[in-house]
Amino acid sequence: MSIDAHSSRRVHLVISGRVQGVFFRARTKEQADLLGITGWVRNLDTGQVEVVAESESNAIDRFVDWCRQGPRLASVSRVEIADEPPEGNFSSFSIRY
Repeated sequence: MSIDAHSSRRVHLVISGRVQGVFFRARTKEQADLLGITGWVRNLDTGQVEVVAESESNAIDRFVDWCRQGPRLASVSRVEIADEPPEGNFSSFSIRY
């Protein structure tokens, strides 16, 4: 999927709360795939989850809204969002280990 730099958005998220051991990464990938988002997700040693996501702005908004809730077993307490310049360098969304 080609990303138009004028309508695309890239965000770097750090998600806090009960977000590890609750299938957060797997469900995040499913959501990203459904919304046509590229990037990656990984667990941090701090107990948080980190995400870099890029797509058109509306899809990113919907994705961030989903991240504020997370999967059924998660309890998200905070989502830190940093906008970054879109790079268009991802071809899919992956889970990093």
